[in-house]
This record gives sequence, C-alpha cells and structure tokens, in this order.
Amino acid sequence: MHSSVISAVLLGSLSLLPTVSSTDATTYAPDDPSGATLAGSMVTTDCESDAPWISFDVVLTGGTVEEATAPVSLILDDGVNTTSVPLGSLQDYRLSGRVLWPGASVDDEGRGTGWPGWEFRDGTWTATDAGFAWTRGDIAATLRVNPDLAVPVAYPASTPDCATSPNGVRDAAVAALPATGGSASGQIALAVAAVGAFVAGALLVLQRRRHRRA
Repeated sequence: MHSSVISAVLLGSLSLLPTVSSTDATTYAPDDPSGATLAGSMVTTDCESDAPWISFDVVLTGGTVEEATAPVSLILDDGVNTTSVPLGSLQDYRLSGRVLWPGASVDDEGRGTGWPGWEFRDGTWTATDAGFAWTRGDIAATLRVNPDLAVPVAYPASTPDCATSPNGVRDAAVAALPATGGSASGQIALAVAAVGAFVAGALLVLQRRRHRRA
C-alpha cells in the first residue's frame, strides 16, 4: 500500500513539469555571436608619376577561420554606374597594398599612360564620357569582404608635380562634359573667348575716358 501511494505521488509530480515538443527543439536558434568588423580599415588615393593610385589597408576583426583569407574588393558607385575593383585576398585577416584607378594604365617604369575619361585619337588626347569617366565625379565607395564598410574615396586631382590627366590638363575639362556635351578643346576655346571679350571691353572703357579728358 505504501508503495502504491509513493508511485501515485511521483506520477503527479512529473505531470506538473513543463514539456518540450519536438517542434520547439528543432526551431530554436541561438543569437548569432559573430561580431566581425572592418573598423580601422582605410582607403586613400594619390598621384604618383602621373598615375592615379588607390592605396588600402584592410583589417578584419572578429571574423571566422574561413574569413581569414576572404577576397576583398572595392565597390565604386555613382548612383547609375557601378564597378568592382579586386584588391586581393586577406592574409591572416589583413590586406594592404595599392592598385591603379579603374581606366588608368602605366608603362614599364610606372609612369601614367592612360587615364579614365580620356582617349588617344589621331595623335591627340580627347576627353570622353567612356573609359570609367564617371569615376572622376561624385562617387560612393564600399570595402566588401563580409561585412562591408563605406569609405570616402575621390579621384586624385592633378598637382603641379603630378598630372592625373594627359599633358597636365586639369580635371575641370572632364567634369564639364556631362553638363555641356562638349570636348575639352571646346571648353578651352570658350575660356579663351571669354578672356578676350573681357580685355576688349576694358580697352574700350579706357579709350572713352581718354576722349572725355581731351
């Protein structure tokens, strides 16, 4: 009789315990502990030997073992056009180096021989809207590994010591193309005409003042 009472008590206690269905066990998922970040990574641009370069230092923190050698790319976008610039693969979660700007080229000595937005036609460099010309304007840039990181990037401007356009032509010539549809030579001609008109006007004013005094 005592054993029957004890068994009844145990069975009653077990019936009060919470149950876990097979569905609950298979659908439960723990929070993702991954905290991978590219914080501290940097991208800069500069001109060297008349060639535009992109320098980078990429650091992946908190990544998995598989991500230690993940490929890295730089995505350039202007809202209409997009291009992906391969930078290489991480080595032990890090990658540094430099690559030419899209559309640029150099000779065997590393001197610039081609620039985005310019074509060599009939012995003359001509501004064009092809050849990655859009990358010289207002663009957004993203380092892509996993995760991504937005970075500030802009085409390097020409300086007195280094030209990022053929023959030292300034970037304004290319920047004017989308708005006017003209060529670089056309923009220069307009500028010369404007200066000539100003000088002519100044001379006319001086002549009138001399006549009045006389």
